[in-house]
Amino acid sequence: MACPVCYLPVEEAFSLMPKAPSYSPVIQNLTYIYEKNSTKSEFGGSAFGGYPSLKQRLESYHVKESMTVHCGFVAGDKPGRNTGFDIEDSDIFEMDQCRGVLVASAIFGAYDLIQQPKNISDLSKKNVCFFMFVDEQTEGFLKSSSNLDQSKRVGLWRIVVVHNLPYNDPRRNGKVPKLLLHRLFPNVRYSLWVDGKLELIVDPYQILERFLWRKNASFAISRHYKRFDVFVEAEANKAAAKYANASIDFQIDFYKKEGLTPYSEAKLPITSDVPEGCVVIREHIPISNLFTCLWFNEVDRFTSRDQLSFSTVRDKIMFMTNWTVNMFWDCERRNFVVQSLYPMKIATSGPWDQFFLIKPMGINGYHRDILEHWAPPPPLGALVNSNPPSLPALIDEIPKTVENVSTKIPTIRRRRDRKSSRHRKVATGILHGNDYIGSLECGDKYKSHKTHAGLLLLGSYKINLG
Repeated sequence: MACPVCYLPVEEAFSLMPKAPSYSPVIQNLTYIYEKNSTKSEFGGSAFGGYPSLKQRLESYHVKESMTVHCGFVAGDKPGRNTGFDIEDSDIFEMDQCRGVLVASAIFGAYDLIQQPKNISDLSKKNVCFFMFVDEQTEGFLKSSSNLDQSKRVGLWRIVVVHNLPYNDPRRNGKVPKLLLHRLFPNVRYSLWVDGKLELIVDPYQILERFLWRKNASFAISRHYKRFDVFVEAEANKAAAKYANASIDFQIDFYKKEGLTPYSEAKLPITSDVPEGCVVIREHIPISNLFTCLWFNEVDRFTSRDQLSFSTVRDKIMFMTNWTVNMFWDCERRNFVVQSLYPMKIATSGPWDQFFLIKPMGINGYHRDILEHWAPPPPLGALVNSNPPSLPALIDEIPKTVENVSTKIPTIRRRRDRKSSRHRKVATGILHGNDYIGSLECGDKYKSHKTHAGLLLLGSYKINLG
């Protein structure tokens, strides 16, 4: 469920892009380890990550003005060139030309269908780079199911085919572009990572203004919609068979020995230890680059479930600096990315047919591998139960109702308030399915969310929290 979010008009959001990079606390210079032949460690890791020792891991969290750390691509001096996760020179050239703002995504193992961004302004189409990383298997699927040709484009996306993938697990391969975009795109200032299963439906400049520039933040990610404790998240991953239970237990036990504790109010103003990691919004400055390097190193060493390592890396860096992460409501994240509903023609391995047409009827954005293992459709003319799927239990974290506030909330007004009301900005609303996004007044008095008596006040709307 999405909740209303106040966006500025695209042109105004664009005009508010900072002219200079944000301040990077403590660390000013970050370089990366290059080892042609790294030695395998007794404690996890990979050749792609360089097998950092536990001593090197410990030293990497001692944030200093100048640092050299492991950050993937250790076998070569240029990411994508004989490093694992190899990219053709023509693609590397195009990636080096990308400056300013980047939107990136990836599909490995043909797990998802490519999603086209919507509601993208002409300004963004002209100035923002859209790059989609795929493996050879996904490339073959795209060639047979879309208009991918010599132009290497599908809609807004510039397709980059990755060879010599460093991992056998497509999910772990996906962490390379997700967390190491600053290495793949050395000239980019801001990036928006969107998981391949999601469709972007709000302009990138509006998202950057809302979640980075307005908050004076260099890194933003949504909180998990339900869980905020790493220990609870670990048990949920085990129950859902997301990863080998023994590997999850080993990782959590390691963090416990380092001092990880269950989330409590003592951590405030930190509101969650568990992100919903399908979207990452960031500025490419040394401190945020260090954060994603060290986060990637944890994913490389332990399990690929990056929700489990996020808070450990964040808290260690926060202990050494005054840097922090903007963790926003997940219902706000659902405002600008959605899992689309549309008919899909999927190649299958079933004996009854090579293709079948999926008519989701309320089914929200399933991965391709799940669709392929569905039971065959009934014969034509057979009666089909068209009852909608049962609704999931409502979560306290997600606003349950949105309604206009009809009773004016008394406030003490100063004379200058009357003047500011004449310059109120209104963001255009979008109706996507049953989710209303936008159309909130963005005057100064609406730019900060305030909670009172279980209500989240957003502009002229009242949202019950529980």
